[in-house]
Amino acid sequence: MTDSHCHLQHAAFDADRAAVLERARAAGIERILVPGWDLASSEAAISLVLDHRDLLDAAVGVHPHHVAVATTEEWRRLAELAAHPAVGAIGEIGLDFFRNLSPPAVQREAFERQLDLAASVGKPVLIHDRDAHEEVTAALLARPHSGRAVRGVLHCFSGDASMALRLADAGYLISFALPVSFSSAHGPRAAVQALRDGTFLVETDAPWLAPGGGGARNEPTTVLRVATELARLRATTPQVVTRQAGSAYRRLLAGRVA
Repeated sequence: MTDSHCHLQHAAFDADRAAVLERARAAGIERILVPGWDLASSEAAISLVLDHRDLLDAAVGVHPHHVAVATTEEWRRLAELAAHPAVGAIGEIGLDFFRNLSPPAVQREAFERQLDLAASVGKPVLIHDRDAHEEVTAALLARPHSGRAVRGVLHCFSGDASMALRLADAGYLISFALPVSFSSAHGPRAAVQALRDGTFLVETDAPWLAPGGGGARNEPTTVLRVATELARLRATTPQVVTRQAGSAYRRLLAGRVA
């Protein structure tokens, strides 16, 4: 497979980074999106991408777990990074009412702040949504349409088919990670079957959600397993799934219809 997309947090890279990237290339993975979750990781994502422009793209943002500790100076610096030419998107941003590591009110303010930032620099958003489906959907649908062909991505989608279709119709891509292969993932599995061609991505959410569970290694090649499951659910082939995901990913960063 030569046309797949992986959403990979750069914490998965360690001393054998080159070997990880080489295995990704050998597996046919063409682009990997490396998101930030705070200022330091956002800066690191850009640095990593500058060393591997042939394979990697960067996103910058503050994850809802970390927004409560972000300082005024960090928000200012993040706004500068958002305009960097190596940055293709703003993320990972959103709401997490499962862990509530930041107070919900602080999460909401930071989410709107970063949606505004994305609009100001004309870049799509990478959305984290856990136990916040209704609020995330409402916040995204309330935003004025910027004219972009693709407005953002619902990362590691955990909602249902209705939510996926509403957001896809509004210009958002729906991205699936390994949990979509679990029989208990009723909502995401139904969403896979309901979505139109070209409205989805595949990802790893590395270093989390690895094959084998907690403590196991998660690498970009995990997306091959995700693509295979999507192909089974959509009654097609992995090659078709990866081709469609690759086209959707290019539209995401280019802001145009293929």
